[in-house]
Amino acid sequence: MVERVGILVVSYGARETAMIDAFTRSQNYNVEVYVADKQRNPFNVKKATQHVVIPDLNVEDICKFAEAHKDRIDFGIVGPEKPIIEDVRDVVEKHTSIPMICPTRKYAIEASKVQQRLLFEETVPEVNPRFKIFKPEDYKTRGEAQKALYKWLDELENLAVVKPDKPAAGKGVGVWGDHFKTREQLFEHFWENLKHGVVIVEEKIDGEESSFQAFCDGKHIVSLPETRDYKRAFDGDKGPNTGGMGSYKDSGEVLPFMTKADRKKEVEIVNRVFEKWKASDNQALRGIPFYVAFMHTGKQPKILENNSRPGDPEIINILPILKDDFVDVCFKIVEGNLTSIKIEKAATVVTYKVPPNYGGFEEAYPEQVNKAEVDTPVDLTEAYELNRKHGDKIRVYPASMELRNSQVYALKSRAVAVVGIGESIEAARKISLEGINAIKGGALWYRTDIASKQHIEKSIRHMEELRKRK
Repeated sequence: MVERVGILVVSYGARETAMIDAFTRSQNYNVEVYVADKQRNPFNVKKATQHVVIPDLNVEDICKFAEAHKDRIDFGIVGPEKPIIEDVRDVVEKHTSIPMICPTRKYAIEASKVQQRLLFEETVPEVNPRFKIFKPEDYKTRGEAQKALYKWLDELENLAVVKPDKPAAGKGVGVWGDHFKTREQLFEHFWENLKHGVVIVEEKIDGEESSFQAFCDGKHIVSLPETRDYKRAFDGDKGPNTGGMGSYKDSGEVLPFMTKADRKKEVEIVNRVFEKWKASDNQALRGIPFYVAFMHTGKQPKILENNSRPGDPEIINILPILKDDFVDVCFKIVEGNLTSIKIEKAATVVTYKVPPNYGGFEEAYPEQVNKAEVDTPVDLTEAYELNRKHGDKIRVYPASMELRNSQVYALKSRAVAVVGIGESIEAARKISLEGINAIKGGALWYRTDIASKQHIEKSIRHMEELRKRK
């Protein structure tokens, strides 16, 4: 008889839908999923044994839901950062004794960009960009703050990135050349952030970005294959930053523009940080404490940032091609004996379809928005039916979507992700786009160049140039 297992999933979007899909495909267990969800996600509602909507993902409410079903739940897993930063792990474990797969609040490193930089300065200084910390209390007047900032910009030759210390405080991250073309624009952005608290100004790094992720049981870290995320809203890496419009993974461990030496260096860097961290408390790092954005410069990689959670969309590239049962992987994380993970040798491409107001699309390209379709139901039927043609090589994961009666509506964020799986990036991309084009309604749009041959070749050429400059 197949063993029953109950799993609590704290869900925000397609990242967690991909987790729920991986759990419910288990061959070894009869899985019951208990979902604390941001909205009535149609996929999660269908798959869940119990489903509750907690729009703000409030930790106390998550805990109450877990408490009500604690006799049926073996472990919990958390995707989004907000509950992790707000200490969901300790609260749920203390009140219910359900082991949670996510780092404790102390290790929710995205809570402070300053703390991140100081940790990296201590453990891996060579991969830290140059940075300077600005505190509001250090400046009596606007003029003083401007003088101090301009002095630092002289050193950086204006090539700067402005970041508020805390997530979603002030006006967010701003980059020279992308968000501002003059010092005055940069200063206005900086000043708006400084009103809300500490600001960090870093050098802008030229290179190609990769996302590194690793599962951790507290004692060991197991690196996952490299992925590439597309942050910018529009084709050709134009437009504002988003949560990520899509991502790709090659059939092996590295990306087409990376070398095996690049990968080896990343693993070494993350291990050094891990060794420093785990000395204080080896259980606290359970989950994916390392989701690191690396910038490859041709010399050595630099760390742009680290998050203590799975990437969205990057983990969606990995979960559908796990050879190991995801339930077993999670049990090993809880038990502290995860030493390896088997993954299929396949390429994956994730493309997001998003509503017209997302990423400023409606303002930038009003002529491309089908006004008659705005706020109409979204039909996923044709996309799901592609399973008959492609089998397990296509996955459709609703994200910011809501079930109202029997119809599905897109909300304000990324609406639905389609994963294509193939022997090559090009084959996987073709399937992903076929799924995207089969989704009808809601005036949804997408970036057409995710994992395109042209985009990848441009990355390869850029890295070749950077390596020559060594």
